[in-house]
Amino acid sequence: MIVLVADKFEESGLAGLRDAGCDVRYEPALKEAALDAALRGTGADVLVVRSTKVDEPMLEGTRLALIVRAGAGVNTIDVAAASRRGIYVSNCPGRNATAVAELTMGLLLAIDRRIPDNVADLRAGKWDKATYSKAEGLAGRTLGVLGAGSIACDVMRRAAAFEMPIVLWSRRFDGRDGPLEAETLRSLGLETAARQVPITCAPGPREVAARCDALSVHLALSNGTRGLVGAAVFEALRPGAIFLNTSRGEVVDAGALAAAVRDRGLRAGLDVFAQEPAAATGEFTDPIVSAGFVYGTHHIGASTNQAQEAIAAETVRIVSTFMRSGQVPNVVNLAKQSPATHRLIVRHRDRPGVLAHVFEQLRMRSINAQETENVVFAGAEAAVARINLDAAPDAGALAAIREGHPDVLTADVVKL
Repeated sequence: MIVLVADKFEESGLAGLRDAGCDVRYEPALKEAALDAALRGTGADVLVVRSTKVDEPMLEGTRLALIVRAGAGVNTIDVAAASRRGIYVSNCPGRNATAVAELTMGLLLAIDRRIPDNVADLRAGKWDKATYSKAEGLAGRTLGVLGAGSIACDVMRRAAAFEMPIVLWSRRFDGRDGPLEAETLRSLGLETAARQVPITCAPGPREVAARCDALSVHLALSNGTRGLVGAAVFEALRPGAIFLNTSRGEVVDAGALAAAVRDRGLRAGLDVFAQEPAAATGEFTDPIVSAGFVYGTHHIGASTNQAQEAIAAETVRIVSTFMRSGQVPNVVNLAKQSPATHRLIVRHRDRPGVLAHVFEQLRMRSINAQETENVVFAGAEAAVARINLDAAPDAGALAAIREGHPDVLTADVVKL
């Protein structure tokens, strides 16, 4: 299996792919037309990317069966185009959660104690203890969290250690208002945190903002979250509140954020921006950095050695599992619910040509098989095929399946 790695990737991951029996082509500088050509030239079966964009034209005429995003989310990949071509898309959720959570807390502390300004003045030979002695502190102040995924939960656990009560919202709990029940806390890994501080839900992002002193965003980018954090949310925050975004720049209305920083004294800590350079280095022109109290980092949330090694190991697991079994861990583009309406159950002798006969009868009647499973009994003398269909075979079709091949024992259909 040929694996094309078109982004920077850990050596441990490359070695792991080779040990799994892959023919690895490591070309981390590939972008756009060069990546397009490499996909065709290498005949790659698997593509591994990190920040490199994969669009529909790149997929046409390739042998690709699997695309792995070596990170969280899949916003750099045209998932719909991959789905139309039967290409699996997978990612590595949660493997960078600790790194992003650590940076989130670092930004929160840096804003409260104005650490970057302290350092800048000291390096400039200026001593100003009078100014920098003024800080509110974090203990007892409420942290609002938008999201309840791996990163959000890691942030909440750390905030609890800082004695910060937590109020949260996510699409999973949309509309809920009040404490989370014990089972939900266990499923999120927040049982210990809930013993340290109160953890409650708010019915929406605006309600979270109205109840917190600092608001941290941990939402995946989708059509439903693009621009979700806008003027209404910022207006609900108290003047001088802290706003943190280490998820995706596009989930925030950049103009509304700049206005809140400029007009309401909001203090922002940002690792992601609406306008980021495409390359790893370059000029940065996003006007948010001059709007007021804004501390920014260079989209480095997941960029620790620990996180990258964990992501590399997960990528190897995904590819090697696909090689061995055809199964894809963390796949994101399978149908949530099969369009099948009926199941055909065929008990048959385990002989060549039986299933070919069954599928030919279905083809002749324009009935599409959505999912198929064939279970073989001990001794490999008989098997049962379970075939999910988009329509019900009529009595004539069932008779043709039963009577048209000597190794078909029974054929029945049930409605799903």
